[in-house]
Amino acid sequence: MHRQHHVIDSPYGALTLVATDGTLSGLYMTDQRHRPAEETFGDRDPAPFAPTVAQLEAYFAGDLKEFDLPLRLDGTPFQRSVWQQLLEIPYGRTRSYGELAAALGKPAASRAVGLANGKNPISIIVPCHRVIGAGGALTGYGGGLDRKKQLLAFESGAFADGVLASGAAESGSTLF
Repeated sequence: MHRQHHVIDSPYGALTLVATDGTLSGLYMTDQRHRPAEETFGDRDPAPFAPTVAQLEAYFAGDLKEFDLPLRLDGTPFQRSVWQQLLEIPYGRTRSYGELAAALGKPAASRAVGLANGKNPISIIVPCHRVIGAGGALTGYGGGLDRKKQLLAFESGAFADGVLASGAAESGSTLF
């Protein structure tokens, strides 16, 4: 297993991109919860990240709504199923932990979904920031609640004071 990493600037601070055997396997924010130790990221080399950087730049410019990159999501089968559900949440929309648990056929597993969501290794691209608490409240985010608010506001502008604007808390609602 060969790992490489590259650090880029973003509107939300430095982002560390990690590739395993040439495939994106990590996107970590500064001070992110569950961020692996730096020494596990491998050699610093920008070469394998050109497509990722180009798509992130387009996303941050507001020109890209859906990423199209090969991903290596290393985790338990349950975690990978949760992360796959995250990839199904469209840009500008949110889902609650309970809705994700129900979509997995495990309606009582919203806490387990929350734990798996928090360990998502590829932030932004696998949009864990689009998961909210019951009633539309903004809850935990590995990159910090301020970043979650910023990302959701960037995608929609519909958030105010940590709670979805009126009418936006419905299942699968659009945020703009």
